Amino acid sequence: MRLKYIFLFIFFIFLVTGFNSCTKSYNSSSGGYTNTPSVSTVKVQVKTDSHFGSVITDGSGKTLYFFALDANGSSACTGGCLSVWPVFYVSSLTLGTGLDAADFSTITRSDGTNQTSYKGWPLYYYQPDVNAGDIHGDGVGKVWFVAKPDYTIMLANNQLVGLNGIKYDSTYTPGSGSTQYLTTDHGLTLYSFTLDIADSNKFTKSDFSNDSFFPIFQVSGIQSVPSILDKTSFSTISVFGKTQLTFKGWPMYEFGADSLVRGNTHGISIPTPGFWPVRNAFSPSAP
Repeated sequence: MRLKYIFLFIFFIFLVTGFNSCTKSYNSSSGGYTNTPSVSTVKVQVKTDSHFGSVITDGSGKTLYFFALDANGSSACTGGCLSVWPVFYVSSLTLGTGLDAADFSTITRSDGTNQTSYKGWPLYYYQPDVNAGDIHGDGVGKVWFVAKPDYTIMLANNQLVGLNGIKYDSTYTPGSGSTQYLTTDHGLTLYSFTLDIADSNKFTKSDFSNDSFFPIFQVSGIQSVPSILDKTSFSTISVFGKTQLTFKGWPMYEFGADSLVRGNTHGISIPTPGFWPVRNAFSPSAP
């Protein structure tokens, strides 16, 4: 009889532990129940802010950030930078609702430590954010941006290097120097075509036979953009049945030879430097 009560006690503890670590929710698509992590176990989540909308935070609600200088997916924040922008890293991710595990990865920093990244952007805290929900780091230096799950585009600061291997400055003159430019949410470089006119794609053929060269940047709509950009500068056009993003009237493209590698800017030298330029907040509107 005593063993029976011991067994019942152990079973009770098992049930309590299980219900503390997860809850079950009904999945209408599968017709069954799935385990949903409780708030106490979530390591990364999405919170709603009255100004910024959907914001990525850690499990306690502390805001996370992207750094525009991390164009190639490595962390450019080292040394004293880390005292202001501490690294975010968890070895085992438990995600809140609205986040996809496929968007997260771990990078190895130059000092050998690890850092969690989202869509290829290493994640950081901002030291002056004392309380959960604080968002004081967005827009700092025009290179730090609150991490969000719904950016349509992002900004990167990077040395421009053409397909010819030559480094270019922001005027497409050979030389060193970082240029800020638009990217996809995953950090892939976006370009415009100098022969396009406002809201009109003059490059893409109706059969899309040249689309692999400079693929149109397709979007289903415009959600969030970095705070230093004017969202009204973005729109869309229809190109033979496909929806292409525009910025200040310029249709936006990717470059096939960038090989879907973030940080590559090979298109800026094709066929001559600046014929397919990158764009930023200071770019003129399309004619």
